[in-house]
Amino acid sequence: MSISNDHPFISVLAPILGGLIAEKRGAGYHYGKESKDYARFDQFCAARDHRDLALPRELVDAWTAKQSHETESNRQRRLSLLRVLGQYMQRYGYPAWVYPPRTLSAGAPRYVPYIFSSAEVAALWRVVDACPSEVNAPYRGHVLPVLFRVLYGTGLRVSEALALRATDVNRQAGTLHIREAKLDKERRIPMHPVLAERVDRYLKTLALLAPSDGPLFPCQTGDPYAVSTIYMYFRRFLWQAGIPHQGRGRGPRLHDMRHTFAVHCLRQWVLEGVDLTVALPYLSAYMGHVGLKSTQGYLRLTAELYPSVVRAVEQHFGSIIPSGGATP
Repeated sequence: MSISNDHPFISVLAPILGGLIAEKRGAGYHYGKESKDYARFDQFCAARDHRDLALPRELVDAWTAKQSHETESNRQRRLSLLRVLGQYMQRYGYPAWVYPPRTLSAGAPRYVPYIFSSAEVAALWRVVDACPSEVNAPYRGHVLPVLFRVLYGTGLRVSEALALRATDVNRQAGTLHIREAKLDKERRIPMHPVLAERVDRYLKTLALLAPSDGPLFPCQTGDPYAVSTIYMYFRRFLWQAGIPHQGRGRGPRLHDMRHTFAVHCLRQWVLEGVDLTVALPYLSAYMGHVGLKSTQGYLRLTAELYPSVVRAVEQHFGSIIPSGGATP
């Protein structure tokens, strides 16, 4: 048996799966969700009594067959994971069937981010601020208004925000220390003065309710809120604010708060005449992007959503806008 994090591998492929995950993490990838997915595949192999150190096509086809009520994007994710596994096994001399690259994009439309309007953001604040604390959720009325403002006001990934500790806030400098970031890209980011002041007031209240070295956004147990719980609240707030949800895979998603931060930031910069060729690398580093490609995608979205800035964007920054089809 091989163990990866909290996921024990029990099938004949256990040492291979453990080796793959160790290699990815050694290269700087967090590989948390992928580890869970590989654990499910490992259990699938054990249930089928797969006994060979090989990845035959019939096993791959059985695992990647589309399940009832499964979105195509989720199936494509499973295809991609087994393609990575197959390539890893081939490198080490194990027989493995690998899906052709073209299979991975067939039938999987790219998600188009939902960008909230300023009016929709204001509507969200009204309903979030009205969410009360309860006996079973004593911190909720304090936590959620600040958490959602941090997501919108900094563009943090929700996992990054929920991993913050109270001690990660520098109240004098108005900065956040992001420790648990994607690809372990630790960074410190400044907050807008209005947001920094709101977080400072929140911390004074939190100090009366929870340990000063605990999570910045604790639930009733004292642990950080789970992403799934915050998404549940997000869906509720959308409904209360009169913002329609278009269905699974179509959004708005919680991650669209991050997209909205980037687009609103770029729109403001364009209107203020900021040189985006200079500013984009700063935004990229602020958001924890690996390179400029994702950040440039937001520039195209900004031009598409706000016709008033299209002329300025195309005239001065057309060379750094990616072609249509690429989304952040």
